[in-house]
Amino acid sequence: MRLPTLRPNRGLTGRRVQRGRFGVRILVVGGSGLIGAHVAEVLRERGHAVTALARTAQPGVDHLLDLDSASIDDLRPLLAGHDGVVYAARTDEQRPLRKPIYPVFRRDIVDPVVRLFTAARHEGLTRGAIMGSYYTYFDRLHPQWRLAARHTYVRCRLEQAQEGRVAAGPDLPVAVLELPFVFGRAGDRLPNWAGPLDRWARSRLPLAVPVGGTAATSARSVAEIAVDALEQARGEDIPVADENLTWKEMIARIAEAVGRRRRVSRLPASAVRASLRCGGMLQTLGRKESGINLGHLADLLLAELFIEPASGRSLEPALRETFDDAASAG
Repeated sequence: MRLPTLRPNRGLTGRRVQRGRFGVRILVVGGSGLIGAHVAEVLRERGHAVTALARTAQPGVDHLLDLDSASIDDLRPLLAGHDGVVYAARTDEQRPLRKPIYPVFRRDIVDPVVRLFTAARHEGLTRGAIMGSYYTYFDRLHPQWRLAARHTYVRCRLEQAQEGRVAAGPDLPVAVLELPFVFGRAGDRLPNWAGPLDRWARSRLPLAVPVGGTAATSARSVAEIAVDALEQARGEDIPVADENLTWKEMIARIAEAVGRRRRVSRLPASAVRASLRCGGMLQTLGRKESGINLGHLADLLLAELFIEPASGRSLEPALRETFDDAASAG
C-alpha cells in the first residue's frame, strides 16, 4: 500500500524548523534510516536546521514521502526555503527479481534522485549529497573489472551520481559519498546485513570465509563527512573508510562482539566460485537476477575491496553497537 505522496508527520513532530545559526537548512531524505538519522544528528549538533523526510513514521521525522511516486512538482514545496538536500534512502542490491531487472533498479535508484535534484535546482538550493556505493570507486579504480557491465546495481549507482549531478546543474554541487560496509545503529535501525551475520556468529555453524576483504566505516563517520561536504558545498566523489578488514578479521570481530569468540577458517577460492556459479544458474533457471550478479560475485568477494587512505578511526564502538544483545533480538 502506497503512502500519500507527501504529508506532515504531525503525530511525531509538531515543531517548527528554525534556520540554524550558520544559516544552513538541510532536507534529509531517508531521515529515519541508519545513515540519514546520523546525518540529521550531526547537522543539529553543528547548529544547522534539519527537515527529516522518510517513508515510514519514526520519532524525529517531519514528513512522510513516497519518493517513488513523488513528482518534481510534489517535491518543490518541500524543498522550498532549504539550502541543501541529502539523499540517504536505502536500496537492497541482493534481492532477486524477475528479469529484466534494470528498469526496476533504475526506478528505485536513479529516477528519484533525478527528480529530487531537478526540484532542488528549481528551488535554488546550493548544496547536496548522495549516499552512494564504494562500487563506483572501484569502477573508476579498476575499469578492467567491468563492474557496470556485469552488475545492474553498480550501473545504476553510476547513473544515479551522473544524472543526479546533471539534474542539479552547475550551481548546485553534489557530493557523492562512496560507502562500504557501514556499522552502527540509529534507534532500532541497523545495517540490512547485520541480522544474518549476527545470527551466524551466534550459531554453532562453522565460521568460514573467502580470502579478500572490504573497507568499512561507521554511520557516525559517514555523517560527519557528509556534513563537512555540505558545509563546504563540495561536489566531488568522496570514498569513505575507517578501516580495511579482511573477511576473516571482520567475522572474527563480529563473533567477539556477540560473545562467541572462535576460530574463523578460510574457504577455498574454488569452493566460493563453484557455490556462487551454482546460485547464479539457479537464478537464471528461475528467470531471476540480483543487482550484484551472482555469476561475478566471487570476483568481488575474493578481492581486497580496500579504500586508501582509510581514516584509521576505530570501528570498535560502532561494531559493538551493531552486534550487541539488542541487535540479535530482531
